[in-house]
Formats: sequence, structure tokens, C-alpha cells
Amino acid sequence: MLTSVDADVMRVLGDPLRLKIVTLLAQETLCTTHLVEETGAKQTNLSNHMKVLREAGLVETEPCGRFTYYKLRPEMLASVSAHFAELAASARAAADNKRAC
Repeated sequence: MLTSVDADVMRVLGDPLRLKIVTLLAQETLCTTHLVEETGAKQTNLSNHMKVLREAGLVETEPCGRFTYYKLRPEMLASVSAHFAELAASARAAADNKRAC
């Protein structure tokens, strides 16, 4: 069963730009400047999306001088992934189950 936290994470990842950000952060820790360059988003728009990702627990910040670096929290994605893996296993097991009308 999905928890409300997992449902929130899925809702947050439903936005194409946030999904792109998470995909980029899965490859390396990036600062705001890098994310603006990679996504083409405006700084203010990107900052708003980063706030949503932080509040959902998907990313954490790492101050470095005057820059803020972001890194992905893989355990949050692993939790949602585990729930989908369970659903897939259940669906495979129940493929021949059919309720009579």
C-alpha cells in the first residue's frame, strides 16, 4: 500500500521539469547555476521547483561558498520504487484471477 509520503513524491515527480531535475541529480550533485544551464529554466522557476523537491524530501542542499549544491536522496526514490515492484509482483501473480460477474 502506498503511503501518503510516497503519493506526495509521485505527485512531485509528475512535473516534467522536476523529473528532469531528479534525473540530472541522479548522475551528479549540481548547483543552481548548473541546473539552470541543463534545464533551460529561469532561475526563479528553478528555485521554486527545488523548494518543492526539498519539501518532499527528494533532494538535500549542501552549501558551498556562495553556491548551493543539490543532491538526490536515493532512499526516497527507492521507497516508491519498492511499492511499484510489489504492485508489479502482485499483478503478475493475479493475472489469471478473474472475479465472476
